[in-house]
Amino acid sequence: MSLPNLHDLHRPLGDTGLRVSPLGLGTVKLGRDQGVKYPNGFTIPDDTQARMLLDQARQLGINLIDTAPAYGTSEERLGPLLRGQRQEWVIVSKVGEEFEQGQSRFDFSAAHTRQSVLRSLKRLETDFIDLVLVHSDGNDLHILEHCEVYATLAELKREGLIRAFGFSGKTVQGALKALETGDCAMVTYNLNEQQERPVIDYAAAHGKAILVKKALASGHACLTPGVDPVRASFELLFDHPGVASAIVGTINPLHLAHNVASAAAVLHGR
Repeated sequence: MSLPNLHDLHRPLGDTGLRVSPLGLGTVKLGRDQGVKYPNGFTIPDDTQARMLLDQARQLGINLIDTAPAYGTSEERLGPLLRGQRQEWVIVSKVGEEFEQGQSRFDFSAAHTRQSVLRSLKRLETDFIDLVLVHSDGNDLHILEHCEVYATLAELKREGLIRAFGFSGKTVQGALKALETGDCAMVTYNLNEQQERPVIDYAAAHGKAILVKKALASGHACLTPGVDPVRASFELLFDHPGVASAIVGTINPLHLAHNVASAAAVLHGR
């Protein structure tokens, strides 16, 4: 008997032409253990453990992988780990945030945006990145209206170095603005935080893509006794037709299998 999986549940990522699994694998824990907001500490997996996790994700039908320059060594590790598998993954990375010596700094200039994408291509050992998101510092509208990052991503898309671009921000106004000309917004949406639902509504009405971050409230999701918080979280998410995929950042194989089984059960209506 095969384990529940997501192979037959891939769906469109907005109008990008890409198809993605309803769960994506977040990889901050492959490259960074400083300044992360999780309820429990963790040890960054070694290459053998990381390769096993990626293999497990692929076998469970996950084809979406989320990384960023701000995730420490995540991109650099994923390049060799995914060698020979490029066509099997939809890769999402970011621009705008750098994480060095335990501190974040932000740069939304044209020069840094282009340099960052070229560096990501090299680290990930690929000729193109499927989706690049702006890693906002929270000043969403200022970034979109006064910085060069979004226009530069549009140029990189025209050049074929990225297939789609979008915004991972912190405000409804920013995400709505970003979707006017971009392909995707990454929003926070979970049992505790639903303020960004209007963005998902807009995306559903306009053929835009939505990726959900903190779908399980970064591991903090909890409900009344007897209620499975993971399943309840996915019931909320996948009840909305605008949600393409939710990013889960676990490095625990049992948690990953449980997440996939829960998502598959919800989407199959069981």
